[in-house]
Amino acid sequence: MPLKAGFAKIDITPHIGIKKAGWLKFDTTDVSDKILDPLYAKALVLQSEKAQIAFISLDVLSIRWTQANSIRKRIQETCGFSGANIMIAATHNHAGPATVNLGDARREEGYLQLLENGAVQAFQKALAAVQEAQLGFGHTFEWQVGFNRRIVMRDGTARMKGSFADPNSLYLEGPIDPEVGVIAVRSLNAQNMGLIVNFACHPIHHGGDTVVSAGFPGVLAREMEKKGWPQTLFFNGACGNISYQDPTGVVPDKTMEMAGKALANDAERAIATAEYSKDLELRCVSKSIRIPFRKITEHEVKGTTWGAQRAVEHEETSMYDRDIPRTIAKIRKKKFNLAEIQAFQLNRLVMVSIPAELFVENGLWIKKKAYPQHALVVTHANGMIGYVPPQEAFLHGGYETTFAGWSRLSSKAAGLITRTAVDLLRKFPIRKG
Repeated sequence: MPLKAGFAKIDITPHIGIKKAGWLKFDTTDVSDKILDPLYAKALVLQSEKAQIAFISLDVLSIRWTQANSIRKRIQETCGFSGANIMIAATHNHAGPATVNLGDARREEGYLQLLENGAVQAFQKALAAVQEAQLGFGHTFEWQVGFNRRIVMRDGTARMKGSFADPNSLYLEGPIDPEVGVIAVRSLNAQNMGLIVNFACHPIHHGGDTVVSAGFPGVLAREMEKKGWPQTLFFNGACGNISYQDPTGVVPDKTMEMAGKALANDAERAIATAEYSKDLELRCVSKSIRIPFRKITEHEVKGTTWGAQRAVEHEETSMYDRDIPRTIAKIRKKKFNLAEIQAFQLNRLVMVSIPAELFVENGLWIKKKAYPQHALVVTHANGMIGYVPPQEAFLHGGYETTFAGWSRLSSKAAGLITRTAVDLLRKFPIRKG
């Protein structure tokens, strides 16, 4: 059986007046009054002789594992397609509706049903649209869109979104992942069908205002459509400490239009390097692991641990004071967080999905360990367990390590997740093409 592929998308744009995810706080600045551009649920279905896999991309902040499982269950029941072989990932768009309970933000339950229905319908349309196809992979590098946002200060602490205008700034804590990975699918007569684009960077444009938008991933998709690619699914990489704002001040901040257009130009260059094949071996494996929570101390509760940074674009600590008791109650009830790590093989290309805001250092580690296979890392997939910094980051503190509902896991979490990811990738046979 030759490779078959199908794409589809469903509009999941919310109504005006819906509460946004934004900066996790609800006041008049977090209620939408304008739709700048549409949000979509997008799906790609791939079928080969021995397996079938699927990818669903959602233009929202995150998706809970319960909702991801509900979508998979509905697809399996209605289509007979194994839910275990479906990856469902959010672009991590901060300018969309509230889909989670975090900080002062309460999820919009009515919108969650629209989101779930859109994901299922997009998959069903993609499955119905499958046709014989060929797939190619290409990649390039982008240095002007994503930047490491953590500055180490002279006292040894780290600050998110600091500035080197501060005389106490010392150096950037870590690297970036400049790779733009592109999976391009076209028909047997070379007609463009669609793309997957993978890049690591927070889509936080319009996070703090009243506008609903898909952010730079939406711009990327529209630009690729102009270039002749009707469907583009964006999957975020290990972007936990990566932003479009350059803390050195060397590169001016890019608007979402500028960032999206830059990535579209990158995708076009990557596609030009792709070699296409209609004989594709597909595989999918996954494993769910238990991630321990952080030890709750008085300093964690009060935000007085070494290097703590209680800031989300403002200095309100009251949000933390309201959030932390709820977080502690969840920790004492659950004891651990369950995290599903999922891996796919498409010949020599492999992909791994993580349900967290993984730091770039750990994403790069997975890519190195996957060699000689070429690995892409997808985050915010099949659930969300919050920030997962490497153990070394806790030595500096900073916003992402400061205890809250979005940062509650043990410092050992990154090691557990990345080792599991690499173990799954090693289950795949090494392919040359």
